[in-house]
Amino acid sequence: MKKLGFVMMLIVFLLAFPKSGEASSSKAAIFLDGEPLNLSSGVQVANLKGNVMIPIRVVSENLGFKVGWEKASQTVTVENSEKTVRMVVGSQQAELNGAQVDLNLPPVLNGKSTLVPLRFVSEQMGLDVKWDNQSKAVLLSSSVPPVSEGEVDPGAGNNPGNQTPPPVETGNQAAMTGLSFSDNRLMIATEGAITPNVFKVTGPDRIVIDLPDTVFSSAFLAGHAVNAQSGGEMEITDYPEVMKVRYATFSDNPSTVRIVIDLTGPTNYGVTQEAGLIIVDLNAEGEILVPPVPPITGNGKKTVVIDAGHGGSQPGAISANGNQEKVLNLNIALKVEALLKTEKNINVVMTRSDDSTLGLSDRVKVANSINADIFVSIHGNSNNSSSPHGTETYFTRDASKPLANVMHKHLVKATELMDRGVKYSSLHVTRETTMPAVLLEIGFLSNKGDEARLFEDDFQNRVAQGIVAGIKEYLKVQ
Repeated sequence: MKKLGFVMMLIVFLLAFPKSGEASSSKAAIFLDGEPLNLSSGVQVANLKGNVMIPIRVVSENLGFKVGWEKASQTVTVENSEKTVRMVVGSQQAELNGAQVDLNLPPVLNGKSTLVPLRFVSEQMGLDVKWDNQSKAVLLSSSVPPVSEGEVDPGAGNNPGNQTPPPVETGNQAAMTGLSFSDNRLMIATEGAITPNVFKVTGPDRIVIDLPDTVFSSAFLAGHAVNAQSGGEMEITDYPEVMKVRYATFSDNPSTVRIVIDLTGPTNYGVTQEAGLIIVDLNAEGEILVPPVPPITGNGKKTVVIDAGHGGSQPGAISANGNQEKVLNLNIALKVEALLKTEKNINVVMTRSDDSTLGLSDRVKVANSINADIFVSIHGNSNNSSSPHGTETYFTRDASKPLANVMHKHLVKATELMDRGVKYSSLHVTRETTMPAVLLEIGFLSNKGDEARLFEDDFQNRVAQGIVAGIKEYLKVQ
């Protein structure tokens, strides 16, 4: 029943990249709880845009569920003695025992197979999904060790066997609302009074951040895989000192959220705390107690926050070809970051530098807490009609309009798409930030002409250069 429940939940949250060309096949093996799955002839793991995918056929053939297919409506029905799940290809809603369940992305057909992205399953369901590059194998586990395993904290209790759901905030309860990793810094967004306890642990090396009298916010739980037994984790790339970041409810009495940075070796850190934000800075030369001056200000440089819209469980717009807005936003944002890091008079801070989920208020907290000079949010546009196309720039506060005008001038030149102008809109990230802030809509994913260019590397490079040129002109930085 354990495996049956795992697979049914896997199917319920069946999310995949919509069809965007054929996925490349792979001869990778699949293991579930250490046991190899015997795949039928012609059934293989697939790789779609760097994502390992598992065919739904594996579920039906290897674990014995009843699977039905209605060709006319492209409806898949999967059932056992307890649950019935109905999904429609291309629809972002499914039915679980007759109740509506929202899917981030619709199921996708690749040839005759319906594919499940393993990474997304891991993030949403708390499953341990690993890729063994040496043996070219996908390793699935329905039993994940708790985040606290092997860690020593003399000042706190531990309840690794707790099977109850993680507590969420009630009333004035302090809560963790967001988590992101950028520029070798872990940023923890919070609500309420929290005094973090940060310490090192060796064997293996890691940094532990305990948030006493704190729970996960309901908004955080909605966008992350969290349960009391296994917690959840963020994969970290491009930072050699860090392998991953894990988080879980460490104790119920008092309620304590524990976050662990898994390291590749001994690393110093600094901790800063502003209203609503805790930053663990791995760039620091020594350990710093809470709260010193934020490390990214006060050096005479201009501080720019680059915000890659959406991310993680929030894909944003989905094009007809299956391209995700969150991927476009992050690709361009990372290119902007790389260019800004070469500017000696500019500090750049990313709200996210990977495929992590981050709330709108958390993005604002990052910018406001460090007193950034400007905030630039990068997005792709979409419309119910495929006709609208072109580039537009949004602002909310009057103080942001000069920045919007400068950024739009350079952006339109870089995209060479239709100029849709500078527009006012009451958007959260441009309204609640305290510095000049703009939201850039690069082009329309819903328009075939725009989309064909949006995901070209040369196009993204030109856009990144245009954004940097606009930032430099506005800040008067040479």
